[in-house]
Amino acid sequence: MRRFAIFICLLICTYAQLLGQSGIAHPVEVDYPINLKKVKLYGGIGYATGMLVLSQAWYAENGLEHFKFFNDNAEWLQVDKLGHTYGTYHLSRINYELLRRTELSDDKALLWSSVLSSALFLPIEILDGFSPDYGFSYGDIIANAAGSGMFYFQQKAWNEQRIKLKFSFQPSSLAELRPETLGSNFPERLLKDYNGQSYWLSFDIHAFAKESNWPKWINLTLGYGAHQMIFARNHENEAAGFNNYRQYYLGLDFDLSHIQTSSRFLKTVLFLTDFIRLPAPTLQLSQSKVTGHILYF
Repeated sequence: MRRFAIFICLLICTYAQLLGQSGIAHPVEVDYPINLKKVKLYGGIGYATGMLVLSQAWYAENGLEHFKFFNDNAEWLQVDKLGHTYGTYHLSRINYELLRRTELSDDKALLWSSVLSSALFLPIEILDGFSPDYGFSYGDIIANAAGSGMFYFQQKAWNEQRIKLKFSFQPSSLAELRPETLGSNFPERLLKDYNGQSYWLSFDIHAFAKESNWPKWINLTLGYGAHQMIFARNHENEAAGFNNYRQYYLGLDFDLSHIQTSSRFLKTVLFLTDFIRLPAPTLQLSQSKVTGHILYF
């Protein structure tokens, strides 16, 4: 998951450069503002850079060995798998916003944006399969496909995203106990400390009931996270005296994508801000106890 997260950040930053040139607007205001060759060039550079960084950071030191599979589906109470789904979902969104500004038809832009978002990460899983420290995880492949599929089927059925995947993070003190695994500073903990990560399904109520008076900018959201995870697996945490547990959330969410602006820069910022769940009123169910939060991130 950590390799995946860094890699997808590199791709998103690369594609954001292209998005900034055309802005985010619905519908597209200018015919083909981005050349398809330019998308391939920027995307290729971003992908090659990401693979080079990963190969040096994770695979170069310990080398490669025989290919093997690794079942990590029970690790981190599946928070890491949601990270994979979240990543490919938003990469599909970005790919689509780019490709539909090229000469491709909308159907082809949608298909290729979803297929590529999962396919781009297959080499990482293959390299993991040859790594002595990891292995090929079919769970990661399924999680990646789930994110791309979630984007594709919504766009195909509704021509919009009525259910968005979002992310939030609160630093936990648990990272100090195993900084080599959970991170020694904020950027590392943002990627590594699953105790602080939460993933949200944000439901656009107005999109489902367009004739209602429900405000466009307020969504209902369901969230999931976990806590007390010093190690990846339950028995390891229990042996260390920690009882890991799941956390569920119900709350509101603010959908800033409905803000109208003529600024291309602001359009891009609002689009990227749509990746996170902003602080909002929330109910938290944790260890059979319900807690209310005026603002929860």
